[in-house]
Amino acid sequence: MALLIDIKQPQWLKDEELREQLLVYMPDADIRCADDPGDLEDIDMLTVSDYGKGEALRYPNLKLVQKTGAGVETILADESLPPSIRVTRLRTDTSGHEMAEFTLACVLQEQRHLRAYWHNQAQCLWQAYAPRRAVETTVAVLGLGRIGRLIVDKFLSCDFKVAGWSRTPKDIENVACYAGTGELPAVLAQADYVISVLPSTPDTTLLFNRTSLTWMKPTAMLINVGRGSLVDEQDLIQALDENMLAGAVLDVMQTEPLPPSSPLWRHDKVTLTPHVSGWHLGDAIKDIVENYRRLETGEPLLNQADREIGY
Repeated sequence: MALLIDIKQPQWLKDEELREQLLVYMPDADIRCADDPGDLEDIDMLTVSDYGKGEALRYPNLKLVQKTGAGVETILADESLPPSIRVTRLRTDTSGHEMAEFTLACVLQEQRHLRAYWHNQAQCLWQAYAPRRAVETTVAVLGLGRIGRLIVDKFLSCDFKVAGWSRTPKDIENVACYAGTGELPAVLAQADYVISVLPSTPDTTLLFNRTSLTWMKPTAMLINVGRGSLVDEQDLIQALDENMLAGAVLDVMQTEPLPPSSPLWRHDKVTLTPHVSGWHLGDAIKDIVENYRRLETGEPLLNQADREIGY
């Protein structure tokens, strides 16, 4: 049984690097890289980061597409993907912790007015601002899956007030939980920071639009580390220009890399990062190993995506 690695992001992880890491756990496995795949009929399992429409059809005997991350919406949206091919994502504790650290850093930067101080430094201006207190600040986390819970825990540990929103009801200690589209206005209205870690589905596409952005406080900040498809970027720019909210941090965009022509690059209320909030695979590599073994033995796979709900 052959596993093919085709990451397509050498700046993040080279195919051969992942192959070497996997061979530590299964030295006898047939693991190939995209630059030398051999006979494509041999490939049973494909491991990817970026996935192109129709890609699975290149491999006549493919049984599994393993994503090196949590987001599988581009794979599931491929109408040409045969029903017989299963799709799995990785357990994301390592990158999830990194995303929690990233979102906390974004919030603390605002709490302590670091952007204002950087601006003042350029003007040789000595001006102090009172820090905002965590206990008086509400952070709303949208998406309460594995990563969302890690973000919630991070902010609770720093004494922030935390609210959460998800597709289905959740019960989390010390968190004001909301669920469903009907309760979205309530959670947005109370938040000083809105952190989105939602997956991309038909229900979440352009969730942050002209209407929903009006539900936020004019002093609030949007932090998106989920999927770029969730934000209507033109509506966001207009909302920022009209002071409907204070700022935005975008680690994900509708088009990546972000085109130089995008006004987001030059907007003084927007901070952009190139999809780096969660970086390392860590122990999640073992999930690839385990799914290879389970595919071979016919056992249920780890973290298999549900095509009906889209993640």
